[in-house]
Amino acid sequence: MLNFKNLSLRRGVRVLFSNASFTIHKGEKVGFTGANGTGKSSLFAMVRNELHADEGEFTLPPGLEIAHVAQETPAVSCSAIDYVTDGDRELRRLQQQLVDAESNHDGLKQAELHALLDTIGGYTARAKAARLMSGLGFKSDQEHHAVNTFSGGWRMRLNLAQALMCRSDVLLLDEPTNHLDLDAVIWLQDWLCKYDGTLLLISHDRDFLDTIADHIVHIEQNKIDIYTGNYSAFEKMRAEKLAQQQSAYLKQQREIAHIQSFVDRFKAQATKARQAQSRIKALERMEVIAMAHVDSPFDFSFPKPGRMQNPLLKLDRVDIGYGQTKIIQGANLSISPGDRIGLLGPNGAGKSTLIKVLAGDMQPLSGTRLEAEALNIGYFAQHQLEQLRLDESPLWHLQKLDPKATEKELRNFLGGFDFQGDKVMEAVKPFSGGEKARLVLALLVYKNPNLLLLDEPTNHLDLEMRHALSVALQDYQGAIILVSHDRHLLRTVTDRFLLVGEGKVQAFDGDLDDYRSWLAERNKGEDKTTQEFSAPVSRKDQRKQDAEHRQKNKPLLDALKKAELAVEKHHAEQRTLEAELANPELYADTEKDRLKKLLLRKTEVDKALDTAEAAWMAAEEQLEAAKSSL
Repeated sequence: MLNFKNLSLRRGVRVLFSNASFTIHKGEKVGFTGANGTGKSSLFAMVRNELHADEGEFTLPPGLEIAHVAQETPAVSCSAIDYVTDGDRELRRLQQQLVDAESNHDGLKQAELHALLDTIGGYTARAKAARLMSGLGFKSDQEHHAVNTFSGGWRMRLNLAQALMCRSDVLLLDEPTNHLDLDAVIWLQDWLCKYDGTLLLISHDRDFLDTIADHIVHIEQNKIDIYTGNYSAFEKMRAEKLAQQQSAYLKQQREIAHIQSFVDRFKAQATKARQAQSRIKALERMEVIAMAHVDSPFDFSFPKPGRMQNPLLKLDRVDIGYGQTKIIQGANLSISPGDRIGLLGPNGAGKSTLIKVLAGDMQPLSGTRLEAEALNIGYFAQHQLEQLRLDESPLWHLQKLDPKATEKELRNFLGGFDFQGDKVMEAVKPFSGGEKARLVLALLVYKNPNLLLLDEPTNHLDLEMRHALSVALQDYQGAIILVSHDRHLLRTVTDRFLLVGEGKVQAFDGDLDDYRSWLAERNKGEDKTTQEFSAPVSRKDQRKQDAEHRQKNKPLLDALKKAELAVEKHHAEQRTLEAELANPELYADTEKDRLKKLLLRKTEVDKALDTAEAAWMAAEEQLEAAKSSL
């Protein structure tokens, strides 16, 4: 158990949180949420024993192996796969002891160490490291590249792989998806769902939290509350709490009415595209989401674009690449007013390069790029943050766009992006990545574009700002081309998808669930042989295949379900017993008999849980073996 008791923490004179008490039990997966600067990372630093509370105490059982992602990567010359393997600290310790034993010709010690290495899977560690790297987007030939040859983003992926390599009891992940593309996010999500340790996760990705977390720790107004369930369950509980606040009621109703009018308007034209139906399903949750975000500091919208011609932009038989290297060949794309397109595809397939060509930042190798006379592009990419004048203020940047606007008008506009008071006059240089991203988005909105090209716009944005951006984009009347690893944003903003890969840009006849299925099949095929890049099977055929597989595997699925229920039952009783044993009153002299009974029962439950978990793992392995033989 990780026990946080009556904690208080300050930064200077500012109180981050006070009198906070909560417990995280073994095996739980806990998502930490709250605005930037509320103290989430500080809690992680406490777990790592790098920070101590001003008041209260944090305790954890001794001897736990705690893994986290290093924020800096040393510019070392060792190979990437060796760097990742270093994450298994016990493996490296045993390997060094084996070297020492060999140099001392200590045969008995060598035999003992070989047995220990076999026990911990030391002889398959390199293969495990290779699988981790592959899941995070590295090619097999990159395994032997020196760490110092990788860019900053790829080094962060190496740090993440190193943390996952550690056979940890507790894993701390602070925004692990920031440097990942959608494919790697899906892989990491699946990996974390199978992680059997205790997971503490800071993330602003709603779908990621929804799939992984079974508890949410939320920090706001200097308080910490823990909720049971995933992020959607937390939102619902928080919405119910906020709905009782009279001051929030009117704003809440305006937000709900705005979203409902959008849904009603969209349903009228949603009979043809499967993506449209998927989007409506996502929007059915928006009423609850609106309630949960009524106190958001962000409130902005895109004005109605000016004149829009059809098409706004067209690519005709375009080849895209660098020098003699073609990444995309023969691309044809026509963008009309109202188009809402999401780009999917493997990392390095050319999604960002395609957007650069659409934006006019990069010229095609051949073919024609035709733009309408009235085209007004709003382009967001990470390098836009680097183009801000660091010595100037948010107000200065906006005044450069519109010198005739009054300071009051510009201040009001910036307030919608939570640049309030003196903040609008401060230099940009010390701003966080999230604040810089918000400023770039504010400048983009102010330009009133009729075509938005958005390349990972949610990187560095917290959940409140992501929600505000999603709502604003839903009501935007121009055309959108979007690359994002934020699946909630893709679901609620786009109508259709294009698949970029193997040198092609082609329509993807499916939604994000189809893409995940296609990706799983593609990766499964790549483990055996190189598989041709092609469109996925239809949803109807996929359902038929899935039904056949389920029927064939029904006995194994039943055994797995039975084992899972046993694990859940014993785990629940174990938590109840641990909670009782944590009560100081139990250790009074008058409670000796009760304490003895509880300790005896705890031993029995622990043993039963170990047996149930072994049965569960055996059932899962049998099921995986059956699936792989299909």
